[in-house]
Amino acid sequence: MTAPVATVLNPGSFDPIHLGHIDVIEQAVELFGDVVVTVMHNHEKTGGLFGVDERVTLIEAAVAEAGLSDHVRVTAHVGLAIQAAMTAGADFIVKGLRNAADFEIEQQMALTNHSASAIRTVYLPCRADRHYISSRFVREIARYGGAVAHMVPGPVDAALTRKYGSAPDALTDTTPKTP
Repeated sequence: MTAPVATVLNPGSFDPIHLGHIDVIEQAVELFGDVVVTVMHNHEKTGGLFGVDERVTLIEAAVAEAGLSDHVRVTAHVGLAIQAAMTAGADFIVKGLRNAADFEIEQQMALTNHSASAIRTVYLPCRADRHYISSRFVREIARYGGAVAHMVPGPVDAALTRKYGSAPDALTDTTPKTP
């Protein structure tokens, strides 16, 4: 790998981090060099599956599993993404896109952030085999006993298993049944 050309901030709730997030982080490392993954926390929103500290720990473990620890730092921030970017010394904000709906939401945020801070946002599309993954669906599937190991890093799968138990065979066995 060449020397980093920039430091970028990848903000999100990451509740939990999934393989689509890891894909965006991998792309950002390849393109920019150094990535600060920041768990954004809004005190007005209570709850969440994992606490902020747990999310930071899970992201660190997932980044280590992906072999990215040398180029990724994980933080938590209360407030605006542009404040987190300035604190991190980030040159850009990086956001992953799965579909057109993501673009609509992210574009409005990016334009607002740029007008308030001059920090630009760069969009990275998720790989085709990961564009369907969302934290919301991962949480829901895991809550009702479904298998999510193909959608999340190993440390997250283990944390979900600790929280909800293992997936029942009926939901994980995809072998066709013969009459």
